[in-house]
Amino acid sequence: MIGLLGPSLVLVAVLAFLVSFSISVESQLLLAREQQTLLRLKKSWNNPAFLDSWVASSNVTSHCGWPGVTCLGGSVTELNLYYKGIGSPIPGVICDLENLTVLNIGNNSIPGGFPTVLYGCSKLSYLDISQNYFVGPLPSEIYQLSGLWYLSVTGNNFSSDIPESIVRLKNLRELHINQNQFNGSYPDGIFGMSSLEVLNMADNYRLLPSRMPGNFSVLERMRYLQLTNMNLFGEIPDSVGAMVALEYLDFGRNNLTGTIPDGIFKLKNLTNLFLWETSLSGSIPRVVESLYLTEIDLSNNNLVGNIPEDFGKLQRLSLLVLINNDLSGPIPDSIGRLPSLRNFRIFGNHFSGLLPPDFGRYSALEVFEVALNNFTGILPDNLCYGGKLAGLTAFSNNLTGHLPTSLGNCSSLIQVTVYDNVFSGNVPKGLWTLSNLTTLNLHDNMFSGELPTVFSGSLTHIVINHNKFFGRIPSGLSSARNLQVFDASNNLLNGTIPIELTDLPQLNTLLLDGNQISGEIPTFMVSWNSLGVLNLSGNQISGRIPVAFGLLRVLTELDLSENQLSGPIPPQLGERRLSYLNLSNNNLTGPIPQEFENGAYADSFLNNPDLCSSSPSVKLQPCVAGSGNSRKAWSKNIALIISMTIVVFVLALAVFYVIFSFKKKNNGFDPTLKLTPFQRLSFTGSDIISGLNEQNVIGSGGSGKVYRVLLSRSSDVVAVKMICNSRKLEHKLEKEFSAEVEILGRIRHVNVVKLLCCISCENVKYLVYEYMPNRSLDQWLQKKRRPSSEVVGSTALLDWPKRLHIAIGAAQGLSYMHHDCSLPIIHRDIKSSNILIDADFNAKIADFGLARMLLVQGESATVSAVAGSFGYLAPGQYIPLPTIPVP
Repeated sequence: MIGLLGPSLVLVAVLAFLVSFSISVESQLLLAREQQTLLRLKKSWNNPAFLDSWVASSNVTSHCGWPGVTCLGGSVTELNLYYKGIGSPIPGVICDLENLTVLNIGNNSIPGGFPTVLYGCSKLSYLDISQNYFVGPLPSEIYQLSGLWYLSVTGNNFSSDIPESIVRLKNLRELHINQNQFNGSYPDGIFGMSSLEVLNMADNYRLLPSRMPGNFSVLERMRYLQLTNMNLFGEIPDSVGAMVALEYLDFGRNNLTGTIPDGIFKLKNLTNLFLWETSLSGSIPRVVESLYLTEIDLSNNNLVGNIPEDFGKLQRLSLLVLINNDLSGPIPDSIGRLPSLRNFRIFGNHFSGLLPPDFGRYSALEVFEVALNNFTGILPDNLCYGGKLAGLTAFSNNLTGHLPTSLGNCSSLIQVTVYDNVFSGNVPKGLWTLSNLTTLNLHDNMFSGELPTVFSGSLTHIVINHNKFFGRIPSGLSSARNLQVFDASNNLLNGTIPIELTDLPQLNTLLLDGNQISGEIPTFMVSWNSLGVLNLSGNQISGRIPVAFGLLRVLTELDLSENQLSGPIPPQLGERRLSYLNLSNNNLTGPIPQEFENGAYADSFLNNPDLCSSSPSVKLQPCVAGSGNSRKAWSKNIALIISMTIVVFVLALAVFYVIFSFKKKNNGFDPTLKLTPFQRLSFTGSDIISGLNEQNVIGSGGSGKVYRVLLSRSSDVVAVKMICNSRKLEHKLEKEFSAEVEILGRIRHVNVVKLLCCISCENVKYLVYEYMPNRSLDQWLQKKRRPSSEVVGSTALLDWPKRLHIAIGAAQGLSYMHHDCSLPIIHRDIKSSNILIDADFNAKIADFGLARMLLVQGESATVSAVAGSFGYLAPGQYIPLPTIPVP
């Protein structure tokens, strides 16, 4: 028996050894194959710098330590190559990684259609291809990725319909298909996928109009639902209250109607509720059981009634935004005692009564905006008790009393806008010198007292007109080195204009009209290099008009009327080609400068008995013969003068409207920056704003300046285009801003500049782009403008291979916009200055401010006029000139 058993045991042991050896050999072979597969991937992607450490090794397990590679049980299960500069398609060899379950290749520059090669990755459960350059439709065969529980295609250029077959991904728990160019329909079945926990379809605004889904009751596991800006209409169904697990809900920017269902505020787990910029009406539900709410935004609707008392139970509420509705009544006192409240914005309603006195006492308020209401009484004393208040906006109410003294110690303040109230008394002394304060707007109140001797160097806008300030203009105003606007008109200021006032290099608007200022105007302007608007009218100023006014290169408006000025008008002033000039009601003498002898200045010199002109269009006595401005000279130049009259008149109207719009917009300054990201960002809006100074300006155009900003957190560099939303260009620039954000924020192509985010507040817009160190093509083509201090590349010369490479890149970008985008894009302003060059001399098409989308679905779209600067005009934009018949 033992003899028989002995050989059997030996045989079993031998077999076990052979099996073990076979498994070990197979495991070794698998590891070797995986290492080779990763090296083939690296080669297919043109050996990006991030993968330099992927190097072949005799150690078959070494690849498990490579960057971006995760192994489990000795085999590759995860590739995380997020934001690694990959610019080539995903090769099919990737599925030779037999155990790959997680693939994150988001925020690269991968082109082409949806990567169907991934159908061969049978174990794939997590796929992130967001923020790339994928185009075309999502394929109907996408259901072949049946193992997915996570899918993100966010921020690409996918178009057409969202395929019905996506519903067949039965294991899907998270679906992110937001920020694409889908222009068809989506399957209703998405809202029947009971396994879904996260669904984000936001910013697919080109989808065909569709009714708000009628039944959400199946989505009991849904935690995050974002359907923002996707062309929905209709009412929110009551079934929204059946999503018992819901934590985040955003239906904003859709054309919704009806009322807010009561069930929304009964969702026990709800933390974030955004129903902004819809057309919802009715009152806010009275009963609130969502006690975990941290953010509520119901702004820009048609809501009526008052704020529910139950909002005072929301101990975790940090943000409450109800702006631009028809809400009324008092603010519940309990709102002022919420311990987590940071951002309180209710302007543009009909609220009345007293502001709760406890605002700020129990929470660290950051933004407090109650403007455009009917509040009475005083501002709460403790708004800055927590030391975090950045913005105070309370204009256009009926508030009275003094400004709280505590505001003078609030070092976090950036903006104070309390104009158009009935405030009185002295302004807290410390308020003028707060280190972070940029805007102080107090106009149209009853403030009094003398102006301080020192001002904060961060101030850019001081607007105190129509008050009762008295005393001299302080020479210490020059300490506000960044001051751009100083408006102290219609007060009781006296004394002379100090020479120090001319030492403000950023000042562009100075308004001191309607005071009691006397003495002479300083004859020497220290640094009024940016001054464009100057109004000293309605004072008691004497002496002569300084010759130095003629040296103010950007001066466009000058009003010195109703003073006691004497002597001649400096001829240098005529060289400024002012769009608005008023020297009426003075004691000026002699002939006016020839440039002003046209109808545009007909009312600029009234009530100066000793002034004369040779032009009958100016309401002055004629100059005597021999003065150099005789009627004979006028007759010879009448054609030229008429032409100039028309041009200057148009410019005068334009600039007048510009100034009016600037003042109007400035009065509504909103310090709260709204950041809209189009990529995953490593910076905040404050990081960008803090880098905007004159030393960082790298260019300028018709709409604003362009800055180079170094981000201290990441050492990355971005380009920031500033668009000032003011004056006559307001409407045009707003359209350019909207067009550029709409187009660049959605498209992805290696030859189109990448828009990272946009930042906006009330009167300034910022576009933040990837930075192009080699600037624009025109600077390379023009020797005098060629970049020299920051050239990146092997040589500073633009040789012919580089020129060809740039030309091909620009053509590929145009081809993509004309043929691959849905809808197609016509740039309308292609020229060398709008083609940027990156570090590798790749061309990037930029500046889409004049671009237009063309509808091509069965209709021939046309553009009514040629717009933009001189440059390339796309073939679709050709507009034939009318034929002139020959007699």
